[in-house]
Amino acid sequence: MIEILTDSCSDLSQELLDAHHIRQIPFVVTLGEETYLDGKTITTPQLFEKVSRSGQLPKTAAPSPADFVTLFNSAHEMVYIGISSQLSAGHQVASKVAESLPGKKVHVIDSHNLSTGIALSVLTACDLRDQGCNVQEIIAAVEQVKQRVHTTFVIDKLDYLYKGGRCSAMEHVVGSVLHIRPVIEVNAIEGTMDVKEKINGSRKKALSSMLVDFESHLPNVDLKRVFLTHTGCDEDALYLKEVLLDPAPIENVYITNAGCTIASHAGPDTIGILYILK
Repeated sequence: MIEILTDSCSDLSQELLDAHHIRQIPFVVTLGEETYLDGKTITTPQLFEKVSRSGQLPKTAAPSPADFVTLFNSAHEMVYIGISSQLSAGHQVASKVAESLPGKKVHVIDSHNLSTGIALSVLTACDLRDQGCNVQEIIAAVEQVKQRVHTTFVIDKLDYLYKGGRCSAMEHVVGSVLHIRPVIEVNAIEGTMDVKEKINGSRKKALSSMLVDFESHLPNVDLKRVFLTHTGCDEDALYLKEVLLDPAPIENVYITNAGCTIASHAGPDTIGILYILK
């Protein structure tokens, strides 16, 4: 049996984790003097509530080497797919632990992505495992697929990006006054994030920008599964799902909540559309 593993940055729901027999390791979230395990000892709504009360921004960290040793403690061959090495030290830690385990068959893949952009590669690996592919076939396929994962998301407020040092004070002030909402895109080749567009105006305009981008990629979208992942804007997710299904017969549109690690950097009311291009 081949096990497929990931981290909590993949933002997979518990239902999908259970359905596809995926084991997941939580990232660490620190707020003030308190430390939590993403999705285990704190949820995203709880995190936002604590930030609102304290005025402090959370910090995130990769699991420890000891945590990865525990995750990799299995008799089965394993494929671990985690957050981009350009965005976190998690990949490096996992790789070093995998190399240090004698007799353990742990294969570590850099997803070059975040959130359910990781999940798309993870579920691809699960599909191939269930089809009877061997580990080398799974690795080769995921290495190809991960470069075609398309990830865009709208940041509603710049507060978290500013407090986290990802935008300047001037950008924060100007963006807040003008109600500018950046559309962030992941470069799946490099595993980095870029500002694709700065939307000046209503939130609906920002959501429409992502929808236009999705339609521009039809018919090259893999319609097997599309993710709508957000940090607490259920109505927007339902709206996007309805609009997406109009031009495209998508087999599965999964609405998932972003975990605390992603939410710590994106802030409330962030939402993204994530899918694979053929």
